[in-house]
Amino acid sequence: MDNNVKFVMEKRALRTIDNLEKNNMKGYFVQNEEGAIEKIGEIIKEGDTVSLGGSMTLFETGIIEFLRSGKYNFLDRYQEGLTPKDIKKIYRESFSADAYFTSTNALTEEGELYNVDGRGNRVAAMIYGPDKVIVVVGINKIVKNLDDAIMRNREIAAPANAKRLNRKTPCSEVGYCMDCSSKERICSDYVVIKKQMDADRIHVIIVNKELGY
Repeated sequence: MDNNVKFVMEKRALRTIDNLEKNNMKGYFVQNEEGAIEKIGEIIKEGDTVSLGGSMTLFETGIIEFLRSGKYNFLDRYQEGLTPKDIKKIYRESFSADAYFTSTNALTEEGELYNVDGRGNRVAAMIYGPDKVIVVVGINKIVKNLDDAIMRNREIAAPANAKRLNRKTPCSEVGYCMDCSSKERICSDYVVIKKQMDADRIHVIIVNKELGY
């Protein structure tokens, strides 16, 4: 990344972190995957029960493998051999986790988290249940405001995820949201997290790289 562009992006991240703090959420800026994992090690402790929502970012950063290290009681929705009933059980047990890991569809400079879910298990856990929510986000997901967050989901996150999941939806064919009524639609629950009552619950780690959708 050009140093001048890097300067602009870092300033943008720091503005976002300042507004997260004003909204009673913790914000951190790290340069790479190793920095993100190091920060996670400071937020949670060995033996904690941890879970996660569906996220390409958590795969790309190596965080899922980190959680599989044996240091934590990991409710792993991606382990081989799980039945739909097993996965549903993990979703429900996640609400009692010490820490819940996820990314976000968009993070506004005003310090807001914008997410769209299919079943709602991810956004539900972000809103209530786990003692801590750790949001890992690439710098590419920072947008100016909620209008831009909505547009980012419609033009990038939703069609990219539908394509990844092999869903038979219009967006997986044309590359942008068409407000479909497809039975395989993945956009059902729209959630904006603007504030928190507990200042130590939501922790947002911004990684200075492009990650996820």
